[in-house]
Amino acid sequence: MVEPTDNKTDETSTVKNITILADSNIASLHDFFNDSTLGQLTKHTVDIVTVVGRDIDAALLAEVQPDVLLIRSVTKVGEALLVDNNSVQFVGSATIGTDHVDQGYLASRNITFANAAGCSKHSVAQYVLTAILTLRPQYWQQSRPLTLGIIGLGNIGSTLAQYAYDLGWQVLGYDPLLPASNTNNASLEQVLSKSDVVSLHVPLTNEKNAMNPKGSDYPTRHLINVAALAIMPADTMLINSARGPIIEESALEADIERTERQVVLDVFEHEPEIAASLLSKLAIATPHIAGYTLEGKLRGTQIIYDALCEKLAIPPAQSMSNLLPLNMFLWSELKSHPDRLPKFYDIMQDDTSLRNKAVDKQVNGADFDGLRRDYHLRREWQF
Repeated sequence: MVEPTDNKTDETSTVKNITILADSNIASLHDFFNDSTLGQLTKHTVDIVTVVGRDIDAALLAEVQPDVLLIRSVTKVGEALLVDNNSVQFVGSATIGTDHVDQGYLASRNITFANAAGCSKHSVAQYVLTAILTLRPQYWQQSRPLTLGIIGLGNIGSTLAQYAYDLGWQVLGYDPLLPASNTNNASLEQVLSKSDVVSLHVPLTNEKNAMNPKGSDYPTRHLINVAALAIMPADTMLINSARGPIIEESALEADIERTERQVVLDVFEHEPEIAASLLSKLAIATPHIAGYTLEGKLRGTQIIYDALCEKLAIPPAQSMSNLLPLNMFLWSELKSHPDRLPKFYDIMQDDTSLRNKAVDKQVNGADFDGLRRDYHLRREWQF
């Protein structure tokens, strides 16, 4: 159980406080984390301090002394953040990715960690489909099936493959960490050279070496570099909704100038800053919102809430189903009426919003983060 520090205990009663420090961009935070949803069996009261995720630092932790830290992908959690902190006992990240969290360090400190694996797998898959079909609507037609290359076949990549098969598309998949299958059926070179569209769905990892023994045997930083781009035909579309540094942006800019390749980026190597020179070359650019549906966001909060309840040894008392309005966006309807795609998700509106922030040769970090913070959550299509 998360036990509060002595100075958080009211000596005149048995009621104890749980202090939560949370990224203010976590959806429905107060609906999930409150006295009634966490304290009904434990006689705890819940105090929540919310701040912008990039403002969570060691000084703030020293001031707040939270028992629970709830974050999204912009907060780096590791020794630099926690070395002088003894209060945090649970860290929850309402995101799929974990490259921003040093899980080994948390384990060495006996700090429980949970992330929202799979929370936005349909949301991101639908983002990719929307990008493809907005730029190339001819691929709706069964007579013009595309070959979709998917690099990374975890929760998102495998879900994207399901949609592709449902549309009658062919899939070339590459994931060296998974066994061969009907979908994991190609080499990296085959995916790059034989696909009409290549979509990236890998975590961000660095090379394992003597200086970095915790690295990966299959590093993904700059996986798409000069050599990889040279393999791809000029008319192959490239989509990245995973992590920005998977693509070497300087190589990408040069490639687009040479090939006029259609490229869709939701994430950027130097995020939250984006160079206007890159932005001007992209077919579609959006501010890291591929997973930003109401369902995806609530599912992410639900997962870390459930994990904290497990830590506290109490049954969950809140469910995202209580917070969702009726959803009329049906995948079966969209397949029957492809012309309704902009009503399901107008991706070009998100593209325009980002481009409008480009001033003095770049989109600055505050504007990028503001677009994410104020984003009007779209609905996830019911598959």
